[in-house]
Amino acid sequence: MWPWGHLGVAYLLYSLYARGRFGRPPRPEPALAVLVGSQFADLIDKPLAWWVGLLPSGRSLAHSLLFAAVLLAVVYAAGFALGRVETATAFIIAHLSHLLADVPPRAFLGYPFETEFLLWPLLEQPTFRYGERLFEPPAVVELVVGPFTNPAVFVLFEWVLFGVAIALWYVDGCPGLEYVRDRIPA
Repeated sequence: MWPWGHLGVAYLLYSLYARGRFGRPPRPEPALAVLVGSQFADLIDKPLAWWVGLLPSGRSLAHSLLFAAVLLAVVYAAGFALGRVETATAFIIAHLSHLLADVPPRAFLGYPFETEFLLWPLLEQPTFRYGERLFEPPAVVELVVGPFTNPAVFVLFEWVLFGVAIALWYVDGCPGLEYVRDRIPA
């Protein structure tokens, strides 16, 4: 998924969470934590793999569920210590949504190829072959997920998600915008 798709998914999920949990739209700090959390895995993995050569791929260390478990503990510890649990939760929701959004649609159809990153370094990349199928999904899953295996449909879907998220962010009062403006010297 592209950065705008990750941001769209993360903001939609966190905005729904904030409404359900607090009965209001996101506050500025958590909204900014969603922005950072939605990109965090790529901000670590891509440079370390592509520019420095320390990682085997652009989806390995920070895309791993093992890393996510440690990150969750560290972020919540910091959130509790600083009195920013809501912001920590926003970051974690955004980070986990990034990992889920990077799972190829074919995985939901039983083809696990390119999902190895979730268990890096326990699984090498690649472990699964492209045509290897581990399970047969229900017909309704094939019906819903099938169109998203087409790259053009998937990219269009990302833009739609991003557009819906931007519209919701606007309806929410553009949380985070004034926060940033107030901290930029004139």
